[in-house]
Amino acid sequence: MTQIDTLTDILQARYSCRAFKADPVPDDVITQIIRTARHVPSWCNAQPWQVTITKGDATDRFRTALMDAASQGAVPEPDLDWPKGYSGVYGDRRRTCGFQLYDAVGIDKSDREGRSAQMLRNYALFDAPHVAIITAPAELGTYGAMDSGGFVTAFTLAATALGVATIAQAAIAAYAPLVRDHLDIPDDRLVLCAISFGYADTDAPINQFRTERADPTDIIDWKS
Repeated sequence: MTQIDTLTDILQARYSCRAFKADPVPDDVITQIIRTARHVPSWCNAQPWQVTITKGDATDRFRTALMDAASQGAVPEPDLDWPKGYSGVYGDRRRTCGFQLYDAVGIDKSDREGRSAQMLRNYALFDAPHVAIITAPAELGTYGAMDSGGFVTAFTLAATALGVATIAQAAIAAYAPLVRDHLDIPDDRLVLCAISFGYADTDAPINQFRTERADPTDIIDWKS
């Protein structure tokens, strides 16, 4: 097997896990994930990402704080603006993914209450035993965020290679001030996203569906 085959297998094995077992991931495995992910490129080698990782009671306290805020209708205060819209094929992909998710757990498209309850599962961290909060210096703006996106990708791939399931969650960034206060993150760092992780509950229906990927012909714009 070549290196590109190995990489492709890991990429195809990775998915957004939405049901986790309670079993914690050993500290040395988490450290190995970070040790591997840190090798991604960054603008001017700034390596702007910082990772705050919870375990045990700290995860449960954070989960409770997020659920309280979200269920009580707290106004979102993300550090970065949400997308202005999802037009064309981007909206199509977003809707398809959403419908597949609801179908997997038996929620009808017209069931607004059921869809809202499923959305709140984001703030329960899908029962994951750990969450990693990814932050970057505010002074680096979008370039720091872009670099950190590469780190998020590498984190999820390294975790997959070690048998650890993940889901990257932009939803957590909706409550950036709460995240900073609760986890003692400095005010001069942007809360970019979370990665909930642990061992997958492979029997859960919500973990059975996979999204399709765009064909290379839809991605590459050749110039000669």
